[in-house]
Amino acid sequence: MRVKYLFLIFIFISAAFMPQAQAFDFGEALKDVIKETTQGATSSTNATGSESEKAFNWKSPSPQEEIQIGREITGNLLGAAPLVKDAALQKYVNQVGRWVANQSERSDLPWHFGVIESEDINAFAAPGGYVIITKGLYRKLENEAQLAGVLSHEIAHVVRGHHLKILQKSQLLDLGADLLSKQIGRDSQVIQKVIGSGAEICARSLDKSAEFEADRMGVTLTTRAGYEPYGLPEVLQAIGQTAKDESTIALLFKTHPHPDDRLLKLDEAIGSRLDNIKNAKTLKTRFYKLKN
Repeated sequence: MRVKYLFLIFIFISAAFMPQAQAFDFGEALKDVIKETTQGATSSTNATGSESEKAFNWKSPSPQEEIQIGREITGNLLGAAPLVKDAALQKYVNQVGRWVANQSERSDLPWHFGVIESEDINAFAAPGGYVIITKGLYRKLENEAQLAGVLSHEIAHVVRGHHLKILQKSQLLDLGADLLSKQIGRDSQVIQKVIGSGAEICARSLDKSAEFEADRMGVTLTTRAGYEPYGLPEVLQAIGQTAKDESTIALLFKTHPHPDDRLLKLDEAIGSRLDNIKNAKTLKTRFYKLKN
């Protein structure tokens, strides 16, 4: 199991020798991967789980532990859908993402970005600076400012620790951090439960307030980076015009407030304060086009 995750992590970081895959429903595939990861973790914890949970003191993870946990969670997400086999695309998205992330207070994280083989319209973030968007969402974008807007929303989730807070509330994060920091238990049922639960949280479980906060911060980061500030709202508007019963959008609508509600909250928070920004760029001609 450990080898499997390390292999997936290597693929994510290098983005140069990526396996080809058919596009499929990411949400359904993720269910299978999480089931595989956590199988036996809940039913057989009397020797590994509950006893270990009692043995550790609960605490917040160090930055190094956060990055380790994020790597493992990202490996799970990539187990559901591998990266698009286009090294130039992956390099481009990483350049844009890292530039935007440098505008945040966590620019010191080793940020990694990727586009995965899924026609679903969605994006995900994991602790420690890992951000994934689907090929389906990338197809919706028209310029670099919109890409920056999408990535900045996910960057905001990492900066604000939204997923970490949920893991902390579940008391799984502290246990996982302790195990990883001691370099033990990576193949144990407990740590696999942490990883599987973390992947599900990163893909599914944030409340509306966290999403609204990430939208506001995302617009701020995009503007700081010199982009036209309405890239994210433009993407939300385009997504909002997609039918709710469209299969590619189903998971996003289940896990996020409706785009119309998000646009309304953004309008209330920002108003007209960004209307007079000068020299903001969309960089449409620089936007990387997907290969057919």
